[in-house]
Amino acid sequence: MIYKIASRNLWRNKRRSLITIASITFAVLLSCIMRSMQLGSYERMIENSARFYTGYIQVHEKGYWDDKMLDNSFAQSDSLKAKIDNTEGVIVSVPRVESFVLSAFGTKTKGAMILGIDPIYEDSLTRVKSKIVAGSYLERGDKSVMLAEGLAKYLNVNVGDSVIMLGQGYHGASAAGIYPIKGIMKFPVPLQNNQTIYMPLEEAQWFFSLGERLTSLSLVIDKAKHTDRIIKDIASKIDTQTLEVMGWEELMPDLIQGIEIDNIGGKVMLWILYAVIGFGMLGTFLMMTAERMYEFGVMMSIGMKRFQMQLIIALEMAIMSSIGVLAGIGISLPLLIYYHHHPIMFSGESAAAIEKFGVEAAYFFSLEPSLFYNQAWAIFFMATVLGFYPIYFIQRLKPVKAMRDGK
Repeated sequence: MIYKIASRNLWRNKRRSLITIASITFAVLLSCIMRSMQLGSYERMIENSARFYTGYIQVHEKGYWDDKMLDNSFAQSDSLKAKIDNTEGVIVSVPRVESFVLSAFGTKTKGAMILGIDPIYEDSLTRVKSKIVAGSYLERGDKSVMLAEGLAKYLNVNVGDSVIMLGQGYHGASAAGIYPIKGIMKFPVPLQNNQTIYMPLEEAQWFFSLGERLTSLSLVIDKAKHTDRIIKDIASKIDTQTLEVMGWEELMPDLIQGIEIDNIGGKVMLWILYAVIGFGMLGTFLMMTAERMYEFGVMMSIGMKRFQMQLIIALEMAIMSSIGVLAGIGISLPLLIYYHHHPIMFSGESAAAIEKFGVEAAYFFSLEPSLFYNQAWAIFFMATVLGFYPIYFIQRLKPVKAMRDGK
């Protein structure tokens, strides 16, 4: 009976109810979009750094991460790779040789990071083959290189030109060579796009006089959330006196710290948004209460008890909040699904200005389930708290005065 009265009261004054529902819907919609954009940017930053650089998990010589020099490389073996590849959750382990060289063409020189890769395994981690914008992808046995687009533009080279590379190899050996450019790649991260050179693994090992040594094995895993469990499993299988296993959070502490700091700022902005929206919702509740003073007075005069009227009002608030929350999620979900698969990309001067900060010039959106129910619960809780005003008003209501003032 009380539920029927509450539901009929809602649609007896459609304008008032729709204004209240619309304010809640707008609150959920705006908070979902704002949080999705923020989480999407974090996910993209982590994915770019993990996929194109460190891997979600990395196995290397103990001490290598503190002092990234070729002398801290380790001898690869089929048995070690088999132990890692057979760990549950590991899709493939990607061998790498990583160091720095001075690249040159004509009168231009620039420091560059050189990555010795197995072309087949590497593509499973970084999907680097899809980043080719000119030329073709490397093959095993090639004696050529691929350059990132920014580095190629700086050196003013193109596919078919040859680039000179000078560096230091294993145990102080000299590393020098001239290599033809087979392909040019474009990476989303500006820093990586301005200094990366890819070389076939065997050629990189020869160039740096490494024999069959590697600087790291980067792992492709099924899910990032399984990182800690996979690290423990691998550590139990290998000699941790000479090798160490590190996860992406440990490999990228600066990135994680930056995300945490930015996340705090994002949460502060979100609470400011909640406050602004909350005042808007309070205004609609005040309007609803003021408009119904005469109605409340009449209902109490004919014998309805205060707690029954308060229960009716609480049900009305709950129904409107539920409709508003569901409508907000229903409207935001298709928008976020679309922009998750079609990020907002910047171009021209806007892109150049954003890339100067070392980030990708685009807005990315997350579909993390928690962002929907967290925003929904926050707004629902806010609506419930604000709904105590009309309940408190009814508790102190004097029927005769309410009917006189409500006319």
